[in-house]
Amino acid sequence: MPFLGQDWRSPGWSWIKTEDGWKRFQFFGCDLGEDNNRDINLENLCDENKENVYMGDVCEVAAKKRKKDYFNNNTKTQFFYQEKWIYVQKESTRERHGYCTLGEAFNRLDFSSAIQDVRRFNYVVKLLQLIARSQLTSLSGAAQKNYFNVLEKIVKKVLEDQQNPRLIKDLLQDLSSTLSILIREVGRSVLVGNINIWVCRLETILNWEQQLNNLQIPKQLSSGMTLSDLPLHMQNNILYKFSDACDIINLGQATPTLHMLSEDRQLWKKLCQFHFAEKQFCRHLILSEKGQVDWKMMYFTLQKYYPQKEQYGDTLHFCKHCSILFWKDSGHPCTANDPDNCLMPVSPQHFIDLFKF
Repeated sequence: MPFLGQDWRSPGWSWIKTEDGWKRFQFFGCDLGEDNNRDINLENLCDENKENVYMGDVCEVAAKKRKKDYFNNNTKTQFFYQEKWIYVQKESTRERHGYCTLGEAFNRLDFSSAIQDVRRFNYVVKLLQLIARSQLTSLSGAAQKNYFNVLEKIVKKVLEDQQNPRLIKDLLQDLSSTLSILIREVGRSVLVGNINIWVCRLETILNWEQQLNNLQIPKQLSSGMTLSDLPLHMQNNILYKFSDACDIINLGQATPTLHMLSEDRQLWKKLCQFHFAEKQFCRHLILSEKGQVDWKMMYFTLQKYYPQKEQYGDTLHFCKHCSILFWKDSGHPCTANDPDNCLMPVSPQHFIDLFKF
């Protein structure tokens, strides 16, 4: 496979420190004349106010600091460039030293923008939940900061648009349970960072949980057509499109008609057939008093023993030819003759497994 990165003898990339951690930036030859003039004015101002050598040194240091801060603030927006893919490396080669970690992949794949896409929102939330359950201690300090920044944006988004609060409640509950155990067992478990930082994060998570529990979704007053105005067969077709049992139950609580449709045996049979195999039905067969199969009870029994099928609008993809992980719409520099045949969708659990060495 051809080598896609920089020459291994080069000095490496240039990096800047941002709110989400260290990121690479690239120059595009923009004119910095105005910035240089501003820096010169700052230095002249210090020169005019010099009273002694000590004050001169202080002003010189202050001017350099202002120059550096001003430059960094501008590079974040004008000169920053970041690829939306990452090479998954599991061993060292002559061109590439080290290996790719879960934290590095989390930093590089721009999950902050992904949560704004309704197709990717559930995917990112599930990935954060899996990391919270088992991989939190494997994240570096920068990856931890990025993780909690993305989580904060998700919570703010849910509080603003009042959508998917149940998913975030489950995520925060798993995260708070994991942090409570890690903090109690400090010294026996590996926690990257100061223990006080983790305590503050736990308090923040508990505060978010309280805000979500107090979330009140106002009743929408509309003079137009509502869901209950649709014909029964159309309401029934909508229920058949759901793949989550909790969504079916919650929708069934809206009106008596929807409650009747949500208790349909065929609806729950289709849901069981979607998530589980027929061999699993025989092991946990549940009959009602009438001697018929109780598909609703079977569904909640089967989900205790077997994983449910995951369904997402959009996922990360892995190129088997290039060993690159990327979002499909952003693409990657593939060298295969037929790139589409090399692509493989990556589930959240598969994403975690890619970085288990």
